[in-house]
Parts: sequence; structure tokens; C-alpha cells
Amino acid sequence: MPRSLFSSLIQFIFFGNYFYGLCAVALSIEASLQQQYPLNVFWYYLIVFLITVLFYTKAYLSERISGSMNQRSQWYTKHFIFVKWNQIYFAVLSSIVFTLLLISNWKSFLQLSTTEWIIILVFPLMAFLYYGVDTTYNKIVLRNIGWLKPFIIGFVWAGIVTVYPVLFYNFNHSSNYEFTQIGFLLFIKNLMFIAMLCVLFDIKDYATDSNEQLKTFVVKSGLRKTIFSFVIPMSFIGWGSFVLYGYLQHFHPIKIVLNTIPFLLLILIAYSLHKPKSIFYYLILIDGLMLAKAICGSVGMVFF
Repeated sequence: MPRSLFSSLIQFIFFGNYFYGLCAVALSIEASLQQQYPLNVFWYYLIVFLITVLFYTKAYLSERISGSMNQRSQWYTKHFIFVKWNQIYFAVLSSIVFTLLLISNWKSFLQLSTTEWIIILVFPLMAFLYYGVDTTYNKIVLRNIGWLKPFIIGFVWAGIVTVYPVLFYNFNHSSNYEFTQIGFLLFIKNLMFIAMLCVLFDIKDYATDSNEQLKTFVVKSGLRKTIFSFVIPMSFIGWGSFVLYGYLQHFHPIKIVLNTIPFLLLILIAYSLHKPKSIFYYLILIDGLMLAKAICGSVGMVFF
């Protein structure tokens, strides 16, 4: 494959946010397996993919007009018409699939409890508040709270990939969603893992966030302190917690090793960021840790 064609393909997959959609599907499958639930129907994962791409692309389309000339902004400027039509196509397709799923499960829909409705609505609500919702008095934008930013993203992702797969399976089989200890632990694990990735990703935007006075971890603490006093220690804590949990639950040693690989990769990549990296380093390696985590966790559940 010619180098120019390969570069265009990488930009298409990552700048177009299709990789985020793939990661959301892969993590959803991993969470179902780890909570010992059967996988959902194909249409559920299609919805997860489409909505993830729609949400992230909408955010980047909105930011395109800011005048920034980084590689992502240039890509959106060059492919603006394609991206707009892609958004329309994805929105129509997701609406059709979502409607068909509701029609085929209308009895379960009418029987949803108040708790289930809260669980369904809290994650999209936080996602919309992250980018901003206008109220009568002012605009609520959670992303402007720099220290909270990565945990909001982690919370939304953890809900979509950990809670929703089980919730939909129960919905599709006319049963009630049950809160479990393993489900809660997996939710926290995914929240913290993705939050750490977000902190690392903020390193890329250090200069911009500093100029805009957005007090992210990196802006408040500095690059070195963020990496060595926060991300790496938190990653070791997450790694050690899982090893202890796996030991107490008598997990197969290979399953424990597989599930610790993403934490080790996170530590190594965090250490590497003390030197400047390209945007594709962040997109491919840092975001790629979500896919690596999903693959390791799924393989561990299926074969061990």
C-alpha cells in the first residue's frame, strides 16, 4: 500500500472517529463477557458504533470553526461535506435501528422501572452537559471544570460499555436489571482506566488549555508531576487491585496476566510522554489502549 494512501486511511479511521466506535463495541463485548452475560444482538452493537461516531464527530465539527490549524482541523475542513453527509446517514440509520428495537421490545419498554430509567438517562445527560447545555440563566459546560473533565468522560464511557450491554440484554429478554458487585467493580475499573487515558490525552492540548485557562491536571500540576505523581501511581493501584481481586476469585493465572497487560502498557506509554509526540501517537497508542484492554479481557474470559 502506498504511503500516502496508508496515511489517508489512518486519518479517515482516527479523525473520522470510527476507531472510537470500534473501541466502544469492543469494550461492550468485553464487559458482557466479564459479567457472564451472553452477547447482545448485532443491531445493539451497530447502535453503539453509530452513536459513538455521531457524538464525537459532532463535537469536532463544532470546534472546527475555531480557526485552529492542527492536523485534525485541517482534515475536517478538507472533508467537511463528506463528514456532514456521513452524520446525516449515521443519524438516520441509528434512528431506524433504534425504532425497530423499541418496536420489537415495546412490552419491556413499558415495564421499565424508575431506577432503570435513571440509569438509562444519566449517561447521555452527562455527555451533553460535558459539551454544554444552555439554561435560562447560563450555559452549563462540565468540560470547563478541568480537574473533573477526565472523570466525566470516564463515567460516560464506563456507563455505555459496562452498564448498557447488561441493561439492554435484560430489556431484550423482558427481565429486570440487577445491580451486582462484579458490575460495580468493572464500572469503576473502566471509569478509572479511561480517565487516565484522558489525562494523558490532555498533555497534547497543554498549550491550548493553558492559554484558555482551563485547569486540567496537566495545566495545574505540570507535565512531569502529572505523569509520575498521578497517572503512573494510579495505574499501579489499578493493576494491583485487579491482581488481588483475580487472586481472591481464583482466576486462571493467564487470565490475570492478560488483564494486566493494558495497565502495563498504560504505564509505559505514560512514561514515554515526557517528550513531545505527534497527534497520531496519541490517537493510535493512547486511544488504542481501549481496544487492547477489550481484546485482552475478552480473550481471558473466552479461553481461560
